[in-house]
Amino acid sequence: MQSALRIETTILPGHRLEISDPGLPEGATVQVIVLLPEKPQPAKQSMLDYLKALPPAPLMFPTPADADRYMREERDSWE
Repeated sequence: MQSALRIETTILPGHRLEISDPGLPEGATVQVIVLLPEKPQPAKQSMLDYLKALPPAPLMFPTPADADRYMREERDSWE
């Protein structure tokens, strides 16, 4: 019959792991399985929800007409 040892430990400096238990036979070959804690998945949100969550800030153009005027002036400067 195959036996198992379940033990929690902390990763040591240098990314090392140390397991010690009096039930482990010296010199025996064993398999070690490391289960990492699951990382919570960030909640996905739509772009509109993201934009709504941004803090209020001054607008570059107070009105759509001002934005259109700026774009027109920029395009005219290319020619």
